Amino acid sequence: MMELSSQYSARDVEHKWYTFWRERGYFKPSMDPSAPTFSIVMPPPNVTGVLHVGHALNNTWQDILIRFHRMLGDNTLWLPGTDHAGIHTQMKVDELLRSQGIDRREIGREAFIDEVWRWKEKYGGEILRQVEKLGASVDWSRLRFTMDQGLSKAVTEVFVRLYEEGLIYRGYYITNWCVSCRTALSDIEVEHEDEPGTLTYLRYPLDQEEGFVVVATTRPETMLGDTAVAVHPDDPRWKHLIGHHVRVPLIDRVIPIIADAYVDPEYGTGAVKVTPAHDPNDFQMGQRHHLPQIQVIGEDGRMTEEAGAYQGLDRQQARAQILQDLEALGVIEKAEALVHSVGHCEKCGTVIEPLVSLQWFVRTAPLAEPALAAVRSGDIQFVPQRFEKIYTNWMENIRDWCISRQIWWGHRIPAYYCDHCHEVTVARTAPDSCPVCHGPVHQDEDVLDTWFSSALWPFSTMGWPEETTDLAMFYPTSVLSTAYDIIFFWVARMVMQGLHFTGERPFATVLLHGLVRDSQGRKMSKSLGNGVDPMDVIEKYGADALRLALVLSSAPGNDQRYSDERVEAASRFANKVYNAIRYVRMNLPEGFTPQAVTMDNVEDLWIVQKLNQTTQHMTEWLKDFEFGQAARAIYDFLWDDYCDWYIELTKIHMRENPETSSNTLSMLVFVAEQALKLLHPFMPFVTEELWQSLPHQGDSIMVAPWPSPQNLPANRAQDVMDRVQSLIRTARNLRAEVNLPPGQRVHFQMVADDAETLADWQMEAAAIREMVRAQDISWHVKAEGAPKPHHALTGVCQGGSVYLPLEGIVDLAVEQARVQKTMEQTQRELERVEKQLADQKFRERAPEPVVAKAQEQRLELVARMERLKERWEDLQ
Repeated sequence: MMELSSQYSARDVEHKWYTFWRERGYFKPSMDPSAPTFSIVMPPPNVTGVLHVGHALNNTWQDILIRFHRMLGDNTLWLPGTDHAGIHTQMKVDELLRSQGIDRREIGREAFIDEVWRWKEKYGGEILRQVEKLGASVDWSRLRFTMDQGLSKAVTEVFVRLYEEGLIYRGYYITNWCVSCRTALSDIEVEHEDEPGTLTYLRYPLDQEEGFVVVATTRPETMLGDTAVAVHPDDPRWKHLIGHHVRVPLIDRVIPIIADAYVDPEYGTGAVKVTPAHDPNDFQMGQRHHLPQIQVIGEDGRMTEEAGAYQGLDRQQARAQILQDLEALGVIEKAEALVHSVGHCEKCGTVIEPLVSLQWFVRTAPLAEPALAAVRSGDIQFVPQRFEKIYTNWMENIRDWCISRQIWWGHRIPAYYCDHCHEVTVARTAPDSCPVCHGPVHQDEDVLDTWFSSALWPFSTMGWPEETTDLAMFYPTSVLSTAYDIIFFWVARMVMQGLHFTGERPFATVLLHGLVRDSQGRKMSKSLGNGVDPMDVIEKYGADALRLALVLSSAPGNDQRYSDERVEAASRFANKVYNAIRYVRMNLPEGFTPQAVTMDNVEDLWIVQKLNQTTQHMTEWLKDFEFGQAARAIYDFLWDDYCDWYIELTKIHMRENPETSSNTLSMLVFVAEQALKLLHPFMPFVTEELWQSLPHQGDSIMVAPWPSPQNLPANRAQDVMDRVQSLIRTARNLRAEVNLPPGQRVHFQMVADDAETLADWQMEAAAIREMVRAQDISWHVKAEGAPKPHHALTGVCQGGSVYLPLEGIVDLAVEQARVQKTMEQTQRELERVEKQLADQKFRERAPEPVVAKAQEQRLELVARMERLKERWEDLQ
């Protein structure tokens, strides 16, 4: 058995045990083919990233599941890895090179990629080192990276197969374009922010007839690319003009007025300008009506040749100049200030420009059908189930996926173009020449969207397309734990690709966690400066405290608020458990070996019943992913039942019955060891430290078996202890009401409602006497007509009453004056609140929460007055 220091130091303990676990190989699966398999692949954090509290929560959830199933005896794998984070990593290295006076375009693509790999080797593992600090028991021997050789092979294989199946094509389409990063972006790489803007109403004159149509726009610079004006087909204001034409101011282009049900008659005037090359909805409308696409903003954010006199201006400069020219032309009818959502590049913050460009796409509709069926049939389940609706809605309205990015870092698209005949060859390996004309070929310059490789993560990390042992044993995986905000962009794509390429679901359960917000409920962000660095929290309080604080406040799918106070409370819990086990350890004789316990007294039977209930509930809740409820169960058991009650009761029992101390110590060790196992998935470090200090079997708690409920004979221990605890709490409350010093012993009178209750109390009379600090206790049954003591405080408990005579322990006159003064203050406050609630204007005008709070305050004051009146009567 290991000795425990006088004080718990999370910093010393956590590093020691993580190293121990890793060196012993406990994180690796057993590879036992006869054992049930449980596997998770870690959602790969960006190689550029650092741990934030959302990561901390998700990794804690996964670690709880892994440690739980490992202790159940399952063949358990948690596979870690990182994502290459194409655009973000390129920006990081680009910025580093620029600080050294180096332009990546001057050194060329190959030299730049070499620089990225060097950067990755030096800095790319920081987030994984932080995952270690959190205590994640991942199998580091299976660490994967989305750009490593095996995964790159899988990416190429998937691209080629999809292309051969006609599910990948190249074409012109509108995409999110960052004019700073110079690449197309996925929807998830666009952050929308509410910003002030201006809705400008412009008169488009009718062609060859009198009159005009007024359209409203927030982006007047795009009007140079207008190819139609659209109205709703049923809008009576414009119905007579459908098929007519208008002229675009400034450029005098004649464009048609078309009817389309997409148009919202309530927006602006009900007539909208259509710019297919610069708006995704206009693009769709243009496709339906065969409108030309005129691109007036280039990939660099400057106006193109199609913009005429505005060519070369930055888009913001062009907007200002165009508004000035429109004002001079007299076609601005009015302008309205508004707040609208504007998309920004997640990486650099630049305002996104929707542009039509030549890109590679995946036809997703054929892939979505079986992915939808897998969820509808229950083959894949969402926790919470309500998120199935979000998944289903997106899959039913899915659009083709733009998978090409105009950057250098990433999986380069395996498409090769002939320099002579322009034949396109998609191949697993680069061809030496064109298969048609045998001319020289060059590879596509674009790389694949990072999400393309991430979509293969559950099976590519297991060795696919090779038929590996890991793929056969651990795929499909058991659970995917991730955030609900990437259902569309990652979860759905993994389901589609997993089913298509392996014929099996990638995971059985999609477990979704919410956001961790700040203490005010706000989303954490750099702009608000309200982010929390988990490493700072771990340095101060320890990983166990952070883990428990996050889990106690969590429930699948729900957001939670972070607070330092919760982490402090979790740290105090760790110290309380540490000191309790240290007390047990200090009382064990040298060479102590626990004996087979006999539960022949009430407190022993009661604590094992409580342990059984906790074990049963926790096992069920962990299987149902109710981590918060499971954590609360073991927290309450250890804090209340074991530390505050059982240990205190055993102290008295061993003093009163020293001949049974060996059995009592064995019981203390047995219950502690079982409880530490239950706590281990939540607080792995402190539980290992404490478990090693007690008599135990095996080398580590993390590979010890998960507890099972103990067989107990039928008994009344729970009922007896409920009555005893209620009695003790009531007596303690009476002491507190008159501020008795803890060491002052007093007389109590206990009156039971019936003989059975009295027998239950007297069974634990010695414990009751010590725990209420009684000098003596008189015991009575109510039916015997026990007289109520004069000037005594009365407390009602389960099964009877408790009396604390006040004569000789307090100054009755002083106490009467204090109670009377408190009653007067409470009455004045009650009258104030009742007057406020009687005011009709207050009830009508005050916010509902304010009125509700006043009503709640009134009820509390009424209850307080009742208690004070009872106290006054007791003092008479």
